[in-house]
Amino acid sequence: MAKQLSYRGNERPFLLSPNKIIPMLTIILFLLLVGVALFRLFYQARTIADEMITKEVVQLVDIFKKIDKRCKIISFDYQKNNINFLNVKSFVGSEVGPMNLAYPENWEGPYLDDNLNIQGKEYQIVRTKKGYFITPGEGVVLANRKIVGKDIILDEDADIAAMMLDGQALNFKGKALAAPLPVGVSAFGKVALENIVRASDGLVMEDKIESAVHLAHANNVLH
Repeated sequence: MAKQLSYRGNERPFLLSPNKIIPMLTIILFLLLVGVALFRLFYQARTIADEMITKEVVQLVDIFKKIDKRCKIISFDYQKNNINFLNVKSFVGSEVGPMNLAYPENWEGPYLDDNLNIQGKEYQIVRTKKGYFITPGEGVVLANRKIVGKDIILDEDADIAAMMLDGQALNFKGKALAAPLPVGVSAFGKVALENIVRASDGLVMEDKIESAVHLAHANNVLH
């Protein structure tokens, strides 16, 4: 027993030599730097994306206002409508993509050479109980790490106007990541507008549009 104790007492504690410690610390430091760099890269990418969104939703609203002024937008087919038709030069009928027009012959496309997208996903027009809004497409990851369509639900009951003020939703550093789109008519207004269009066939195009808008407002059918 004495010999065994003596033997254990002579054991040296496990120590790393400087030749081993320095390479290990170097590797750990390198991995930390790579991790920080990747985090900053992904965050900056999302930040740049948000900055683009704030500008492009305004650009899209301006385009649709121009279309509405010339063609009178009646409605959109779906609750969520991908904006993938602004590069269309001409079309047959009164519908281009999911958008229904009172005066399709006044179309002045293409309004864009290429449809705008963010992170490879097209922007969309969302119909809610409070009107239409232009938002980033489903699946877009924002700088706040929220995912459109998953964390940010854009159904018909969504209060997108409130989300546009919320930094944990559709707001980036005080700038909205969506925009209201003041176009379209009610279900009753759609029927009334169609009747107005048919009744004004003898007028020149500008007079037809002005007549339709004035009569629709007079009957309180426009949103």
